[in-house]
Amino acid sequence: MESSKNIVFVGMMGSGKSTIGLLLSKKLKKSFFDVDKYIEKELGKKISTLFKEKGEKFFREYEEKTTLRILQKKNIVISIGGGAFLNRNIRLEVLKNHLSFWLKWNSKTLINRIKRNPKRPIAFNSTKNELFDMIKKRSNFYSKAMYKINCNNQTKTEIIRKVLKIYEDSKIKN
Repeated sequence: MESSKNIVFVGMMGSGKSTIGLLLSKKLKKSFFDVDKYIEKELGKKISTLFKEKGEKFFREYEEKTTLRILQKKNIVISIGGGAFLNRNIRLEVLKNHLSFWLKWNSKTLINRIKRNPKRPIAFNSTKNELFDMIKKRSNFYSKAMYKINCNNQTKTEIIRKVLKIYEDSKIKN
């Protein structure tokens, strides 16, 4: 039996949501949506540029509309933005109607990954302490996801294997 629930990856920027989501979608032969890339394509601008030109409030409102629209699609794999799961409407929709996976890393690993990528608008000018506080705060929201995947010391293949096992088990239960 085919599960019609979407698979949604949540977690901090730099947690691998896009990479794992894309690889998993290929394995499952499902369409993949990276909400951040989708927004960039739709608006023709990088998220960092949108933050600079229009502000975070504009971006978060657009992110909510776009994420909720994508979540209406059926049988897909989705990577939502690092801040999207903090939005109550997005979080409730994901928790009620989809399989959600938190790709969890220890803070030190995440901070190193985030700092290596200058394209991250919120993190670009943040100190390590500010990033640590952000990870701690956001983790309270991410922990509400249906499943937590501890990614430390795991390869992409091992992470995907864990997600697939949970996904297959959920199809049996439905």
